[in-house]
Amino acid sequence: MSTAPGIAIGDRLARAPRTTLETYRDDGPLARLLGATVGRRVPVPPLPLALIGLAGLLAVIAAEGDGASNGTLAAVIAWFVVWAGISSGRPHTDRSAWALPGAVRVGEYASLIWIGSTVGESASAGAFALIAVLAFRHYDLVYRGRFQGKPPAAWLDVVLGGWDGRLILVTLLLAADALPAALFVLAAVLAVVLVTESVASWARHSAAPVSIYEDEEDEGD
Repeated sequence: MSTAPGIAIGDRLARAPRTTLETYRDDGPLARLLGATVGRRVPVPPLPLALIGLAGLLAVIAAEGDGASNGTLAAVIAWFVVWAGISSGRPHTDRSAWALPGAVRVGEYASLIWIGSTVGESASAGAFALIAVLAFRHYDLVYRGRFQGKPPAAWLDVVLGGWDGRLILVTLLLAADALPAALFVLAAVLAVVLVTESVASWARHSAAPVSIYEDEEDEGD
């Protein structure tokens, strides 16, 4: 039986090996697809591509603030998703590649705060609740690899949608006038999924840590 082209592409993207920095980015299917289809053809290091998207996003946030229309907000977030997504397809091997996960985080968190601010105080609280859950996810991405020698379960990438999928989802919820309630529901659902999977993973992990974090300076020196 032949496999549909879309399913085949998605399967290849899900199975493609990723470097540590690429794992820290927390890309979703759309960002990876943009990287695989467009990013690989752009002869530019990844950070400048991501910064094009981030600079446009932050400039409009500064100019429009909480008075931005839904249309403006959706267009600017789409701008960021496209450019940051394209950057995922470039090799993360140059000297500035270390800053990519941080640039993506700034774009995701700033977008969520911006969306919440355009709705009101309750939505802002919901946005911060969601960011708190996502901070747990991004902490887990780093320390699961450091102490277990492997990233979190691959199915989480699909369930969580990546930073790109989450931004698109929240933008659609805004357009559907489902905020702020949907932000609190989304934060609660993701929190249950993430904490449950994390606890189960650590309960199964009985081997010694792969590496141990040490401060750069010894307190005894």
